[in-house]
Amino acid sequence: MRSKLLVLAGAIALSAGLVTPAVAAGPRLEDAHACAHDAKFTCSTLTVPLDYRGHRPGTLKLQVATANNVDAPKGVLLFLTGGPGQPGAPFTTKISGRMPEVFKDYRLVMIDQRGTGTNAIDCPQLQAQVGSSDIEPPTREAVAECARILGDTAQFYGSDSTTADLDRLRQAVGARKIVVDGVSYGSLTAARYAIAHPGNVSKVILDSVLPHHATAKDSLYLTSLKAHARVLRDACAAAPACGFDPAEDLAWLVKNRDTAAGVALFDMIVTYEFVDPSYRDPSVMGTDLISALHSARAGDTANLDSLLRNLASGGDAVTDFSSGLHAATLCADQRFPWGNAATPNFIRPALLKIAEKRLTTGDTWPFSPAVATGQGFIQTCLNWPAERPSSNPAGKLPDVPTLLLNGDHDLSTPMEWAFEEAKVAPQGKVVIVKGASHSIQNREQGHAGRDAVAEFLSIH
Repeated sequence: MRSKLLVLAGAIALSAGLVTPAVAAGPRLEDAHACAHDAKFTCSTLTVPLDYRGHRPGTLKLQVATANNVDAPKGVLLFLTGGPGQPGAPFTTKISGRMPEVFKDYRLVMIDQRGTGTNAIDCPQLQAQVGSSDIEPPTREAVAECARILGDTAQFYGSDSTTADLDRLRQAVGARKIVVDGVSYGSLTAARYAIAHPGNVSKVILDSVLPHHATAKDSLYLTSLKAHARVLRDACAAAPACGFDPAEDLAWLVKNRDTAAGVALFDMIVTYEFVDPSYRDPSVMGTDLISALHSARAGDTANLDSLLRNLASGGDAVTDFSSGLHAATLCADQRFPWGNAATPNFIRPALLKIAEKRLTTGDTWPFSPAVATGQGFIQTCLNWPAERPSSNPAGKLPDVPTLLLNGDHDLSTPMEWAFEEAKVAPQGKVVIVKGASHSIQNREQGHAGRDAVAEFLSIH
């Protein structure tokens, strides 16, 4: 999922094992040197096949950063950034500083997933128009440009390839068992890794959860659209209470503006949570979201216009977030009202229109069905060329201890998704952090969520 402010989105913990001759002869880290950004870490390169099926020649070199505490008692923790589209290696210092008690026991490893970081997929128009947003819709021309840049290599940037890369990394660091810990889109990747390699995982942590089994309902973002009413009303009820219904204010604005404006509101609000998870702190942006919505309904749009302008998506540096990788991964991984990535382009608009007509107000309120079909997930992949889709595992997670962590003010990956994913986690435990938004381990203002992670990892 997205992060306008480059919210880190994922982690995998690797439990150390003995390095056998077979592992030693397999994948390895090369070109080791002290990381320029932090001497406590060693930077190196992992070489992986472009195409794991072997039909297309070529390799990719992925940047890896590993902490120097090679004898950490509980093994290696590989923190995967998400988006999808973010690099990983540059963020080792920040992550290790957020959870120092964890990294006394674990060796932190981070990787620039394929298509990110110094080797990021660069699609200039897409980068300028949507940046790190899931919701801002790009133009057809921007999507077409990106598809031309990638050509027939686009199919190699789905989560199937990424999970295969992660198992090569597991081998390269000599780990037998891994604890998968994924944040945001990283939670999908982590869960899919665990399902693909159940014998290689001992624990799973999913933070800011995206269900691992993709559905058309998820690509329409219906859970997030509906969660706006719950989250805004909860924020308004905090003392001192607002005395009005912000969900009704939002619904009125959506109803009385066109679809593009409704999508812009959706995009802005999901971005706003990253700067003010209370939704009511005017010190952050010069106004707060709930007051701005209420004033706009009364006719004074100045504050809402300011938020829309200052939180507009687009323009992220490609080395910080690759919009091209984001599009390639989502369009391969997700499932849509028209089916999957293999559905011919000519039939997709008609199937999307049918799906929109079947949506009720209750499916999307306080937004509209047109906003559901007009947002970036849908509009990017509607125009993406037909290709081989990623697999879409529907099975349960391995029967290992699993922690599902979410903020109740998260609109990017609403807590409803955590409870949904918990149903397929045999040993799942859900922890909801009150008042927190997206990416608990990286961004929670308090420490309840990180305490839960530390406790979970401390139990043998």
